[in-house]
Amino acid sequence: MKDIIDNFEVNDRGSFAKFIELLHEDLLGNPDNWENKTLHDFLESLASYAEDIQGYYDNTKQNVDADKPDWKTFSDIFKGARIYE
Repeated sequence: MKDIIDNFEVNDRGSFAKFIELLHEDLLGNPDNWENKTLHDFLESLASYAEDIQGYYDNTKQNVDADKPDWKTFSDIFKGARIYE
């Protein structure tokens, strides 16, 4: 399921909603792959990763300005919050 989530293309509100459904399914089916399993931990990580996402884009040489987010940026933040410490 990790590959499906990591490769799922998010480009509008509908695909973002589907992406969130996939995250939920992954958490239920593969909780050991998640660092942040509780809502408290996930929200804490979500806030931290939202602050740090530009570093991820810079380190992976993606030409993305996180201060001008789109639906894909939001999905990247949620993906990162699964495992961000």
